Amino acid sequence: MSDSVKLTQEQDRIFSIDFFRGFTMFMLAGGLGGLFGKLDPGSGGPVVNFFQQQLSHVEWEGLHFWDLIQPFFMFIVGVAMPFSFSKRWARGDSWKKTFYHVLTRCFFLLVIGWAISSSATGSNLNNVMAQLSVTYLIAFLIMRKPIKWQLLVSFALIIVSDLLYRFWSVDGFNQPFVAGHNFGSWTDMMLTGSLDHGNWVPFNAIPTSAHTIWGVIVGMLLMKDWSPRKKIMTLMITGTIGLIVGYSMNSFIPIIKHICTSSFIIVSGGWCLIAMAMSYWLIDVLNFRKVPLFFAVFGMNPLFIYLMGGSFRSFFGSLVNPFIYRIFGWAGEATIIVISTITIAVMLWYVCYFLYKRKIFIRL
Repeated sequence: MSDSVKLTQEQDRIFSIDFFRGFTMFMLAGGLGGLFGKLDPGSGGPVVNFFQQQLSHVEWEGLHFWDLIQPFFMFIVGVAMPFSFSKRWARGDSWKKTFYHVLTRCFFLLVIGWAISSSATGSNLNNVMAQLSVTYLIAFLIMRKPIKWQLLVSFALIIVSDLLYRFWSVDGFNQPFVAGHNFGSWTDMMLTGSLDHGNWVPFNAIPTSAHTIWGVIVGMLLMKDWSPRKKIMTLMITGTIGLIVGYSMNSFIPIIKHICTSSFIIVSGGWCLIAMAMSYWLIDVLNFRKVPLFFAVFGMNPLFIYLMGGSFRSFFGSLVNPFIYRIFGWAGEATIIVISTITIAVMLWYVCYFLYKRKIFIRL
């Protein structure tokens, strides 16, 4: 039996979900996101410049590919939730028991997220784990409601967030789309006592809950007894509508990831749906599995790799870079950086594969 088949059976869910999550984790922790940022933009040419731009966050207004990685993660966590909880409820777990489990998980996500981003003297809540602790809880609380009510809550969160930014009247924080002078910055000041976080704000957890809620709805759709064509068309059409609406809003509500404006939430949600449709079509319909297996294995231990990825990259770099610089020194700095980054990423993947083969899954 092939690894890809075994992986699908063990997880008892659609393989494209594992791929999507693994790809997202690979981008978050694999080190490739900063690959082109290490190269000299003046000597790389248009191709390198394009990747340098797309693999970095927009300074303020606009949207690059790298700005979609966190929405992808929030979204795919939601997609997996119906599969996970339906199994727990099918084996007899009560809602109360699963709610206690969710509360415990969210508490540790918040504490760990705060700890890894904060210093000895300053606090910071602006990271994926801390925000997921909020979005996950909200999505769970309403996931047994009809889909129309889940959609209503998701858009209510977006609208309320937008209104707070527009009508917040505290002096110095009443300019909705100005960096450091908006409602989100005020919440950052109140929660952490500082604005020294690159204009990222913890309040983002509220509007981005929509991504996790939409993920739950997509998970429910994928569990339906629909034809693959109907599932794909539903995702593609809805995602395309999200792109049209989101980009159209940009003229009066700028797309800003740092404060997760409503236009950003909708357009990034559209990209999430389209990416999920493409993953499902390629992997579960066309049965293209070998390359996706690489990413799926990477996503089997998301908490472990998110927390330890940086330490492993530094350790592996200290092992391989002396050899790479001596063997490929003749090829130039750009080639050395590429070879080093890819080599370290493969070594990091092997750690995940080692854990997967031994059925070691570190979860909250």
